[in-house]
Amino acid sequence: MNGDVTALETKLDQFLAHFQQLREENQVLRERVAGLEGEKLSLADKIQTARVRLEALMERLPEQS
Repeated sequence: MNGDVTALETKLDQFLAHFQQLREENQVLRERVAGLEGEKLSLADKIQTARVRLEALMERLPEQS
């Protein structure tokens, strides 16, 4: 019986260590996702700005017949 308890404690310790590792990895991934979402918004804004500028330049071009 004592061996069963020891084995269970060992498995529980392993489980808890793995659980903590996964929590830390999950936090890192959440931070990475947040950063990438911010970068995505910034890039979308730059694309929109470029689109507006390009459309303005195209309007200034003479029409071709």
